[in-house]
Amino acid sequence: MPIVVNSNVTATTASFNLSHANDALRKSLARLSSGKRIVSPADDAGGMAVAYKLNSALKRTEAVRQNIQNGISYLQVQDGALEISGKILSRITELRTMAMDVTKNSSDIENYSKEFVELQSQLNQIRQQKFNGMSLFAVSGMSSSDFGGNPPQININPDGGSYSGNGGTLTYDKYSRTLYTAESGVAKDGSISLNVVNLQFVLSLGASGDLGGFNNPGSSDTIAVNGTSFLRDIEDFDISLFTRAIEKLADLRAENGAEQNRLSMASDLLALNQTNLEAAHGRIMDADIALESTRMARQNVLVQASASMVAQANQLTGIALTVLG
Repeated sequence: MPIVVNSNVTATTASFNLSHANDALRKSLARLSSGKRIVSPADDAGGMAVAYKLNSALKRTEAVRQNIQNGISYLQVQDGALEISGKILSRITELRTMAMDVTKNSSDIENYSKEFVELQSQLNQIRQQKFNGMSLFAVSGMSSSDFGGNPPQININPDGGSYSGNGGTLTYDKYSRTLYTAESGVAKDGSISLNVVNLQFVLSLGASGDLGGFNNPGSSDTIAVNGTSFLRDIEDFDISLFTRAIEKLADLRAENGAEQNRLSMASDLLALNQTNLEAAHGRIMDADIALESTRMARQNVLVQASASMVAQANQLTGIALTVLG
C-alpha cells in the first residue's frame, strides 16, 4: 500500500467502526435505563405494532374485571336486601301464627297488626333501594325509561319470567341488565344478565301474582298498593300466602347466588387472560437485562478499542513526514 498524505483509509475505517460501536452502546444504555427492548419503532416496527394491540387488550381486560367486581357488589347488595325481606316475611308468618292463638283477644291481635303494618312499610322501602343510582328491584309494567337509562340500561324479557312453586306455575315481568365479560365488548364473546328482581311479584299475595307489593296504609281498613287494597289486619291473611312469597323469594335468591358464582368464574378467567397477555406483551417489549448488560460491556470495550485505533490510524500519515525528512 502506498504511503500518501491526502487520504487515510485506515483512519476512516476505524472512525466508522467507532461510530457503529458507539451507536450500539447508546442503544444498550437506552434499553437498560428504560427496561424496554423496543425504545423506538425503529428497533422493531412489527413487534411494537403487536405490543400496542396486546397492551390495549390488557387494559380492556383489566377494566372488564373491575366491571365484574362492581357487578358482584351490585348482586351482593341486592341479595342483602332480599335477605332482610325474607326475615320480614318470616316475622310476618310468626305474627300471623301468634294471632291465631285462641287466648289472644282483639286488642292483642291489633297489636300484632301494628307490627304487620310497619313491616309492610319496610318492605316498600326495600323496594326503593338502589346501587349507585341503579335500581335493585322492579315492579311489573315498568319500561326502560323508568330506570333512567338513555340508552336504556335495562332489558325486558318479552316472554316474561316463569316460576313453578306450590301455587303452580306463575309468569311475571322479568328485567335484567347486561354485563359484558369479554374485553371485545361484544355480547357473543361473553355477557351475563344481572337480574333486576321484580319485588312486586315476590311480595304479591295472589295466586296469579297480580296483586302488587306492600305500601303505606291508605285508610283505616285497607292498605293501598298500586291501586289495589289490602286488608290491614294480620288475621285477614292466610299463612299460605306468605309462605308462597317466601318460596318465590328463595327462588330469586338462588338465581342471585348463581349469577354471583358465574361472575366469580368469569373474573378468574379474565385474571388468567390478563396474566398471559402481560407475559406476551413483556416478551416483546421488556429488555433482557442480563443479555443487554453483556452487550453493553462488549460495546463499551469496542468503543474504547475503536477510539484508540482511530488515534493510531491518524498517526500513520506521520510516516510520510519521516520519509520527506
